[in-house]
Amino acid sequence: MARASRYGLTAIVLHWVSAICVLGLFGLGFWMVDLDYYSKWYQTAPHWHMSIGILIALVTMVRYLWRWLKPVRTGEGSPLEQKAGHAAHVTMYLMLACLFITGYLIPTGDGRGIEVFDWFVVPSIGTLFADQKEIAGLVHEYVAYALIALVTLHAVAALKHHFINKDSTLEKMLKP
Repeated sequence: MARASRYGLTAIVLHWVSAICVLGLFGLGFWMVDLDYYSKWYQTAPHWHMSIGILIALVTMVRYLWRWLKPVRTGEGSPLEQKAGHAAHVTMYLMLACLFITGYLIPTGDGRGIEVFDWFVVPSIGTLFADQKEIAGLVHEYVAYALIALVTLHAVAALKHHFINKDSTLEKMLKP
């Protein structure tokens, strides 16, 4: 399969929708963990967090499939930068998968499914291990912090390519 030298509109839209949702979910998650029972957001914020999380999990599967079907030649920078960039992308996908799995395990351990914006329900597979909610919650939190750190590094690297290297790395993700 031939590799394109630029990303198409679909890849660009999937990238930026994912980026906005991941940053938004992180912010929402960071804020909602301190809500008390009497807050009007106590039920609403987790519902939105889980609903958007399920939808972005689906978008990420489409995005990964699209990346596999429409690979792009990303050969900008030194061989070390290229390997680091590839490793960062693989790690981000693995972290997202971990967040989706742990995010599913937190609320479904009691047998209830996850209702996604009153559109559909993702069924529960029940309790898989002792203290599932607590363990999955801790993993979810720490992986979320690690992902945001890696996303920040990813953004800094893109800006470095644009402003210091003056190559087309960032441009590829801004216009088809």
